[in-house]
Amino acid sequence: MKRTRGITLIEAMLAITILGMIGGGVYTAFVQTAKNKERIETSLERHRMVAATLDRMQREISMAFVSVHLPTSPSLIRVRPAFVGKGRGWNSRLDFASFSHQRLFLGAKESDQNEIGYFIARHPEDRGRTVLARREQNRIDDDPEHGGRVEILLEDVSGLELEYLDPTTNLWTKSWDTRQATGQMNRLPKQVKIRIKVPDPARPEREITFGTRATIALVYALNHAAYTP
Repeated sequence: MKRTRGITLIEAMLAITILGMIGGGVYTAFVQTAKNKERIETSLERHRMVAATLDRMQREISMAFVSVHLPTSPSLIRVRPAFVGKGRGWNSRLDFASFSHQRLFLGAKESDQNEIGYFIARHPEDRGRTVLARREQNRIDDDPEHGGRVEILLEDVSGLELEYLDPTTNLWTKSWDTRQATGQMNRLPKQVKIRIKVPDPARPEREITFGTRATIALVYALNHAAYTP
């Protein structure tokens, strides 16, 4: 009768080593897959938030308006819709009147008109971070650049760049002011080019840029007298 030969200690140790290497490789692959999945999900969520921000800005800017109906005496002006774009490069700011206000409470003494501002600001809880801030005042007054409530529209934004397409010259400009006779009195740009710069979620040391354009429907100031039969 032939005796069954057992495995030696060296063979057992070799088998255990091979199994350990296979198990370690499987674990490493699993951990790396989980990290890649988390990184991709974070990147997709960030892209979704940026897209939602641009969509909101596009919608609100497209409903901007100005009006020629003001008191003849400057001291009597209490409401003055305006469109004021300032800043250079990635430090742009825009304040404007719009028909984009949404009434959230029944019986609220509000209309569809509001005053909105977009600008880069320091994070209120971390001064080392910058955010895209949105200011809204649900009643238009004579100061288009102040008032209302400021909230964070998008966190960790390093730059906002806005350009305005002049319908009379068909040229892009970096600023717009409907209040000044030397500016663009009583008229609005045909389009607003919006670009925001944010850190890449996958590589924070690198920045990526997203953009869109808003087309404004009412490029000339409201003038009810012009429509009187």
